[in-house]
Amino acid sequence: MKILKIQALRGPNIWSVRRKKLIQMRLDLEEMEQFPTNKIEGFRERIEAMFPTMIEHRCSEGCRGGFFSRVERGTWMGHVIEHIALEIQSLAGMETGFGRTRETKTPGVYNVVFSYTEESVGMFAAESAVRIAEALIAGTDYDFETDIQKMREIRERVRLGPSTGSIVEEAVARDIPWIRLGTNSLVQLGYGINQMRFQATITCKTSNIAVDIACNKEETKRMLELASIPVASGGICVDEEDLEEVIKKIGYPIVIKPLDGNHGKGASINVKKWEDAVTGLAYAKNYSRRVIVEKFITGFDFRVLIIDHKLVAAAKREPAHVKGDGTQTIQQLIDETNKDPRRGYGHENVLTQIDVDRDTTDLLEKLGYTLETVPNRGEIVYLKSTANLSTGGTSVDVTDMMHPENIFLCERISRVIGLDVCGVDIMAENLTQPLKENGGCILEVNAAPGFRMHLAPSEGLPRNVAAPVIDMLYPPGKPSRIPIIAVTGTNGKTTTTRLIAHIVKNNGYKVGFTTSDGIYIQNHMMEKGDTTGPISAEYILKDPTVEFAVLETARGGILRSGLGFSRCDIGIITNIQEDHLGISDIDTLADLARVKATVVQSVKKDGWAILNADDEYCMKLANDLSCNIAYFSMDEDSTIVKQLSKEGKIVAVYENGFITIKKGEWKIRVDRATQVPLTLGGKAKFMIANVLAATLAAYLQGFKIEDISLSLQTFIPSAAQTPGRMNIFDFKKFKVLIDFAHNPSGYKGVEEYLSTVEAIKKIGIIAGVGDRRDEDIKECAMIAARMFDHIIIRQEKHLRGRTEQEIIDLIMEGISASERTVTYEIISKEIDAIKHAINSAEDGTFITALSDVVTNAIDIVQEYLDKENEEVI
Repeated sequence: MKILKIQALRGPNIWSVRRKKLIQMRLDLEEMEQFPTNKIEGFRERIEAMFPTMIEHRCSEGCRGGFFSRVERGTWMGHVIEHIALEIQSLAGMETGFGRTRETKTPGVYNVVFSYTEESVGMFAAESAVRIAEALIAGTDYDFETDIQKMREIRERVRLGPSTGSIVEEAVARDIPWIRLGTNSLVQLGYGINQMRFQATITCKTSNIAVDIACNKEETKRMLELASIPVASGGICVDEEDLEEVIKKIGYPIVIKPLDGNHGKGASINVKKWEDAVTGLAYAKNYSRRVIVEKFITGFDFRVLIIDHKLVAAAKREPAHVKGDGTQTIQQLIDETNKDPRRGYGHENVLTQIDVDRDTTDLLEKLGYTLETVPNRGEIVYLKSTANLSTGGTSVDVTDMMHPENIFLCERISRVIGLDVCGVDIMAENLTQPLKENGGCILEVNAAPGFRMHLAPSEGLPRNVAAPVIDMLYPPGKPSRIPIIAVTGTNGKTTTTRLIAHIVKNNGYKVGFTTSDGIYIQNHMMEKGDTTGPISAEYILKDPTVEFAVLETARGGILRSGLGFSRCDIGIITNIQEDHLGISDIDTLADLARVKATVVQSVKKDGWAILNADDEYCMKLANDLSCNIAYFSMDEDSTIVKQLSKEGKIVAVYENGFITIKKGEWKIRVDRATQVPLTLGGKAKFMIANVLAATLAAYLQGFKIEDISLSLQTFIPSAAQTPGRMNIFDFKKFKVLIDFAHNPSGYKGVEEYLSTVEAIKKIGIIAGVGDRRDEDIKECAMIAARMFDHIIIRQEKHLRGRTEQEIIDLIMEGISASERTVTYEIISKEIDAIKHAINSAEDGTFITALSDVVTNAIDIVQEYLDKENEEVI
């Protein structure tokens, strides 16, 4: 078997709009296409022995053991690999269960699709599943446990931490979208102007000054003392002389820790003699030049969490330890403790496995112990100097046991330091009594405190401490999203997108939009190029100035990695015509419709899908949508439009020369088509269709009719406003039209317009695109032969796997098949072709350049026009 391609889908996609995180593997079964599982001797027994937990895979049978039944009866290896990929992820602690395996048009080649929780793990699982399947087929041993451990390690390296992850999960539960910014824990919640950011548990509302104070233990301690808050006595040391002076003042036992440290790094606790103090000082100085030395306070270690200056949780923490039984060594006790099912690798479970490190050996050495020592029965042996859960510590929830005086104290501390998310470390016998009564004191105040000990304590009630963070960032009534209008289809996407963006901008919004020309924010081009995929959409949604997004959404991005947004308010399909067929398993218009449908299927339930009522494939999609649906049509009298009107549907129609919105039998006339510059005086019928779609979207968004009308009248087609979309350049003796038409439907639209143009001679400059089907290239040439008197063939770009001559031959074949005889010539380079057409143009000539590189063509023509204007001056 051979893996042809593995790709990650990150948004709504052709397999599932709801399940956004999918791996799609294109797999060639090769000779295994002839061997379903029932033809492989012993396969059922081997896979069941390797993965007994697969008994829970119900598969299409819908019952426990359903997958094994399918294997017994016979299923193909792609299906088996899908289930293996899901199972090994679950065994690695990433429970997931959605999968699909479908054969492509190429015999023996399958798309194997399965869900993932971490993208890098999912990619690894795809490759591992194929290796495991090959071993099962051959009956050879395979150490899949090594792969599972590798998947755990990948997950720990790339996943969001437990604190960050909990905030994201709470946001998702409240329908707040999120974007991970980079590969660390920096996360954006919400879109555009309504976004909020956080990293770990530091939010965009966290005071930078407060973080600096909290990170400076000396400054923190001074501010708390001035506020009459109990702190441990001590001082700052930089050398042994300072250390000796502080110890003389406070006495033993002491705690030594870096002044600028965190997470317990470099700390030594309960130091009782000078030699250990000197060692502790050197250890702490590995992390900070200045070291804080404090009196060691006996009691228990408590962490109190305050969010938005309100106490939300408290936990008693205990460092990793073992309890002697009089017979087992410390190492054996550690191994036994790690067998606790609540302990796992990294952050995968409630507790973390205890690892032996330098901190462990140092603590044991102080006791005169080694890992082979057998502690007495009941003896507690501490293995870490700090109580962090990430090093194997445990926590007990004590939130409900806190004395009101201590609650008041901790909430006050958060305000004294100024932290919106604040962790207060307390050493005391208990928190049920005021600290001033039991002698407890504040050890530290932490910015970015960890949430794990509160989310999943080893004992006591779990606390949803992420909820108050979201409450703080998004109080009731504050929106997290911005309006999104997504536009897809074969032709007209860019023009429709630009027109909608123009209407939105005229209604006072700061609009960001993406097109096949580039990314724009408030009409400023930010990035140039074909920006119709998910990365470009995300660019707009990340921008903190954008109040409204209009996103052109092409098939390529959908197939490559899904949509760049979780859902939209309005989704538009302009039309579904023959283009890009024969690529990426999209061979028919029905296949293409399935891809385009992703956009309208992602519309929110109370949003609107806008469909072309004149397009049969658009209309077939209506039955599968769960949102509101509106339509547009060029024919008010069509049977479909009459039926839709009878049903009370909203339809935008072109009637009696007007752009009109119908609601049942009522009509709202928006404007005359001849008053809309984009329609070229009403002659460009396909442009009228684009105007109908954009007008309907604006109306459904809630904009006023008079504002829509004004926007339609002020949207002037030009090389600047609509590059490559019916751009006409008026020379003194002739005209030049540049358009991006590159498929039969686009050519027919230009042909319809040219039929209204009077000219002595019509010259066309055309080219083919290498990745289109032979019949598409030939049909475009046939249409060109119908609408032009003379054709210039040029072909230096977009060969895409073909030779220049191959494409030219197909074009000439199409021209020859036309009933009309036209002259033609071949000028390979587009620049030369345009220059030749202009230089040889007679009075009354109309030149049409159907260009796939719009910018180049516009620049050349504009240069000629500028020269002509200079001569006139």
